[in-house]
Amino acid sequence: MLHYPKIPGSRNAPDGRCIAFEKYDGTNLHWEWDRDFGWHSFGPRRDEFNLTEEGIQLFTRRHAHLRQSVELFRTTLAEGIEKVFREHHNYREFQSLKVFTEFLGPNSFAGLHKEDDPKELRLFDVLAEPLGMIGPKRFMADFEHLQIARVVYEGKLTGKFTEDVRLGKYGVSEGVVCKGGSGGADVWMVKVKTYAYMERLKQAFAERWEEYWE
Repeated sequence: MLHYPKIPGSRNAPDGRCIAFEKYDGTNLHWEWDRDFGWHSFGPRRDEFNLTEEGIQLFTRRHAHLRQSVELFRTTLAEGIEKVFREHHNYREFQSLKVFTEFLGPNSFAGLHKEDDPKELRLFDVLAEPLGMIGPKRFMADFEHLQIARVVYEGKLTGKFTEDVRLGKYGVSEGVVCKGGSGGADVWMVKVKTYAYMERLKQAFAERWEEYWE
């Protein structure tokens, strides 16, 4: 099961206004919450574990490079997000919600993390069942007091903006994710990556391929 959808490139992006959030080069993790049971499961994009001691131990064995993420979530985001879910009128009707975070450190690259680096979690999306993803404006308004993905642009999605992102004019390392729509089925997302990041990725792939054949 793919817990978070693949985001297309900007070539076929719809017209209209958007909010562009920084795209971090880390690991996508989801955390599931229920109104009766609280936080109960979590995992990376294609995997899921019970948020119990047994489940955390299994997660750590399978994903040792992500082992710091559970404690980070509990100490930096879990309580604040749950407070919004329980007290904010926008969420009282929902029984089940899922949030998505990026786990990263200062030297994380292509899903790899250095053990000794300090790590952080950035909240970047919230899914409410059965609605779907909440819209970017609501996300900003309801969760900006927490550690969310940095907003780098608000306005019309234009060719000039996407090219400026690629050229590195917005101070992002990997790129941005542009989001529009009010919520649910009409939410759309497209990603734009910098030329510098793509070149770095290309170089890293070439080096690994060369090592493989040596």
